[in-house]
Amino acid sequence: MVGLITKLPRQEAELRVRQMISCLVHEPFYSKGFWCDEKLGVYVGWVERSGSFCDGMPIANETRDAVMVFSGEEFPDPDSVRGLAKRGHAFADKGPSYLVHMYEDDPSFPSQLNGSFHGVIVDRVKDRVLLFNDRYGMHRLYFHESNDAFYFAAEAKSILAILPDLREIDPNGLADFVACGAVLENRTLFRGIDVLPQASAWIFRNAALKERRSYFAPSDWEALGELDNEQFYEDIHAVMKRNLQRYFAGEERIGMSLTGGLDTRMILACRKPVADSLPCYTFGSMMREHQDVQIARDVAKMCSQPFQVLVAGDEFLSNFGHYAERVVYLTDGCADVSRAPDLYLNRQARDIAPVRMTGNYGGEILRAVRIFKAVLPPAGLYAPELITHIDDAADHFNTLPRSNPVSFAAFQIVPWMLYGTLAVERTQLTLRSPFLDNDFVRTCVRAPASALASNETTLRLIRDESRALLNLRTDRGLAGNRGKVQSAISRAWLQFLFKAEYAYDMGMPQWLARVDHLFSALRFERLFLGRHKPVHFRVWYRDALADYVQEILLDERALSRPYIERRALEAMVRGHVKGIRNHTNELHRALSLEILHRVLIDGKAAQIHSEEPLLCATVPSETGKNRA
Repeated sequence: MVGLITKLPRQEAELRVRQMISCLVHEPFYSKGFWCDEKLGVYVGWVERSGSFCDGMPIANETRDAVMVFSGEEFPDPDSVRGLAKRGHAFADKGPSYLVHMYEDDPSFPSQLNGSFHGVIVDRVKDRVLLFNDRYGMHRLYFHESNDAFYFAAEAKSILAILPDLREIDPNGLADFVACGAVLENRTLFRGIDVLPQASAWIFRNAALKERRSYFAPSDWEALGELDNEQFYEDIHAVMKRNLQRYFAGEERIGMSLTGGLDTRMILACRKPVADSLPCYTFGSMMREHQDVQIARDVAKMCSQPFQVLVAGDEFLSNFGHYAERVVYLTDGCADVSRAPDLYLNRQARDIAPVRMTGNYGGEILRAVRIFKAVLPPAGLYAPELITHIDDAADHFNTLPRSNPVSFAAFQIVPWMLYGTLAVERTQLTLRSPFLDNDFVRTCVRAPASALASNETTLRLIRDESRALLNLRTDRGLAGNRGKVQSAISRAWLQFLFKAEYAYDMGMPQWLARVDHLFSALRFERLFLGRHKPVHFRVWYRDALADYVQEILLDERALSRPYIERRALEAMVRGHVKGIRNHTNELHRALSLEILHRVLIDGKAAQIHSEEPLLCATVPSETGKNRA
């Protein structure tokens, strides 16, 4: 969704919105539209995947004095929707048309909504406009306030396209990105553009913002009090069984991205899909069949579902520049180039089914998994002025209040750190996860610490729903029907392989990189890579992608950026490509920032919504290219 709330003349306002819309048409299977209410100064456009939940905006009540544009998905309680019909409201059996009637009947709207969304409501009776989003902020909405209009857009590039003066990097956002891999709070990488805070319900009258209202705070759920272990298990089991069916509703075909872990298995155990009704797939490695593939295949077979493996291999690497540039552009820099495989693989997944069911966020919500931390860059890589901001960003992240680990995960980690990946995937298909269901998260917020500290709740739930699925071990050696000794040995071995792969990929320490280089002819990485992970960027940057890395980062434009120390960047690139250093994470950041400059900052925003390569860089097709 994009739009303006303004007193500008209609012709000028409509022209601006139509320009904003054009920036969001990334694929031929998107539909688009425009609607306005000149009297209230609202001009809104939308782009949706054809056939998706929100295809066919706007929606209105019977008298058309309440009109809504809605983007995203909502998973209602069926009783609530049936209640609207009993009260005399008329709406379609499928799709979002019931939502405008929820607004009419409930003054607390949108607090009762369940899903990932944003929208705008024009209320001609109350002579006001309501701009709102979901309580997690996962369906992001950017905004900019100027003297002539309030601009809002699902992607920042739509605002940048019509307000070129905003094409300037914000130093605080940049520092967040370097230290944390994501921009925190409601900031962005662009000066003057912010993110609508989660759970917003902002009210406009006479084309001006009058009230910045929030309809929810995490403390609302935290105040309900902690459950004991048994009550927590009973509640979370009941919620999963009751609400899961909502996520499999709708007219579109659903596919499931299976892993070798617990979360997707828990979904299958509770869902019990009819044979051959849920196509399953797993993202595999070009090196070998990794643990996810091996186990997911067995899980799918046990559930009588078809199964495929999708791999980012030589074809992906030969076109890496295109996918890397598209990822940065599509996500406004929220995802770095390491997410290029996600774009490639989700395009393939869309051919299987336009809706992708995932176990995303299960670890963060149900087990309070913490894998994110602020990491300072190597000394000397960034200019001293930026280092001050980077230090502040790292300190801020590391000192964020975390009194309730589930609230911290659901309302900070997930929308800040994981949004970029979701933004990539959403360009290709619809993502669904039952682990951000309101009832599910509310129950987990009340979980006792002991329940979050282990996998026992998940294992017990799978056991109660499908003991057969529990008899298959996970990719890390949990569950299975082996004895204690065999299980312990299996877990230890898989844990070793997991850590070894990390050490031979992005986590390789510098001393080991030098040793590995001395014995490069033996290619030890072939022993470890592809055991657990589908992508291998340390080796890719060293070999198959070395020309691309050097062409982008050793270019005079990249070396002249004011926040980069030229000699340090040159040394980093040459050391990694030679194989004597490991700078995988730093290369992710540096490549992403340079691409961001070229496609969104340096005046090319008007031409980059095409599918053509942007930077005219080439990538060799041979994955075994000789090292520089």
